[in-house]
Amino acid sequence: MKKIIILTTLFSIFLSNAQNFTRRDSLQGGMRFERSCFDVQRYNLDIKVLPRTKKIIGSNEIMFLVAATTSKIQMDLFENMQVDSIVWNQQKLTYKRDNDAVFIEFPLPLEKDSEQSIQFYYQGKPKIAKNAPWDGGFVFKTDSNGKDFIGVAVQGTGASLWYPVKDSQTDEPDKGASIKVAVPNGLMNVSNGRFKGSVALENGFTRWDWEVTNPINTYSITVNIADYVHIHDAIGDLDLDYYVLRENEEKAKIHFEADVKPMMQCFQSKFGKYPFYEDGYKLVETPYLGMEHQSAVAYGNKYKKGYMGADLSGTGIGLSFDFITIHETGHEWFGNSITSKDIADMWIHEGFTTYSESVFLECTKGYEEAQKYINGQAKNVAYDRPVIGFYGVNKEGSSDMYYKGALLINTLRHITNNDAKWWQMLLKFSETYKKQIIDTETVIAFFNKEIGYNLTPVFKQYLNHKNIPKLIIKKHLNGFKYKWETDEKDFVMPVEITINGKMERLIPTNEFQKSGIRFTSFAEEVQVATDKFFIKVN
Repeated sequence: MKKIIILTTLFSIFLSNAQNFTRRDSLQGGMRFERSCFDVQRYNLDIKVLPRTKKIIGSNEIMFLVAATTSKIQMDLFENMQVDSIVWNQQKLTYKRDNDAVFIEFPLPLEKDSEQSIQFYYQGKPKIAKNAPWDGGFVFKTDSNGKDFIGVAVQGTGASLWYPVKDSQTDEPDKGASIKVAVPNGLMNVSNGRFKGSVALENGFTRWDWEVTNPINTYSITVNIADYVHIHDAIGDLDLDYYVLRENEEKAKIHFEADVKPMMQCFQSKFGKYPFYEDGYKLVETPYLGMEHQSAVAYGNKYKKGYMGADLSGTGIGLSFDFITIHETGHEWFGNSITSKDIADMWIHEGFTTYSESVFLECTKGYEEAQKYINGQAKNVAYDRPVIGFYGVNKEGSSDMYYKGALLINTLRHITNNDAKWWQMLLKFSETYKKQIIDTETVIAFFNKEIGYNLTPVFKQYLNHKNIPKLIIKKHLNGFKYKWETDEKDFVMPVEITINGKMERLIPTNEFQKSGIRFTSFAEEVQVATDKFFIKVN
């Protein structure tokens, strides 16, 4: 598995008891011994997709290293999918199904540090998504010529919706994966990694073979089936490949040229070298909006600027780039390279990636435009529940993980108060945890050390509570007094205010402090830098 960096998550333990969850939730989100006792090394997926019946049939070879001696392991496959057989050393194994978990029994103990593999044969009709990518499943559509146009998105729902897998973000195949997908002649399948060739099969099918050399999130493994045309480009020695519907070839060439190369130049300067050079970079047109499938980014924004032609920031600046191209590619660094151990910490994926949108704008349009854009996104914060979800039960937190998460990161930048240091720090964060699995405590520890400031209460307030900090300012004698109003105790965070044109950097706490600086009218003479610090002011 990718190196897992996890610190003790003291502040989150109470969450799992705050809501009722089912056995299915615990089996999917938890780490029983039957899961932790082995480390996946590689997946070799070999399937046939039947568009007319919306069925899959095939197998997955699962290669693993035994971490603790065991005679039972847990794999996962949605219970509506049929297990045909599971073979180990030419023996059919017995198994028991429990919701979406498949507990596999071996006839003798598998010794610690031994290398093992099973061949898992299966078939079935995977769940159809009603509104991909927000609800997981397959999407079966047709293009304007009536040819099949098929995709899948399963983040959060689980990769075991369509193939047998250890369905946990804690473990990725160290040695990558092969993905072989047979589809009817006249169609192409595009999956992750490098194309290794196609094989003509009998009965009107062609198999398309793809190879991934890097560790990969299980929900990132994908199939994209259509009458695709291939457009090749490059930036330096990084391959840029676009697979688009035949009808969209010319518009795709023009559209992707506008954003992809400037984006890659920007992201590589700020976050480090593209993490998956060996597997290349692809945009693949899909029958749904988009998804950060590693090295095969799903693109369904219909060649429009913004988010399907809309600006989520409300500033107009979001119409200067293709949201799906920029956002989903940002996930190659934050989500695919750096991965959260549990989806309860998905803000690590979405907060940093949403922040990457404003990073792209700063690269291309400057600081002021980037700040207008990210602050425009504040209107989308719902303040409905904490950003941190529930651990061990496959339950993410509020959708505020996107905008609130990004605005927290923007606040960290201005706490740092040194842009050169900030960009060095963000690059160091991306490089330090490249291709690793981490948790929120790891993020906090990193920024505490690098900024040189105890930010733990700051992170907790933004991530573990609905509300953001409120700055209280009151006139007092010949000056004013000020403090933070927060859910977290011992909250200390600097903030900038401007009084009569002069900027002051205050360091409020939860107790009132006094200032001798005078002002007559707060509304006319005092400005709090709410564009730099995501706070409320009273």
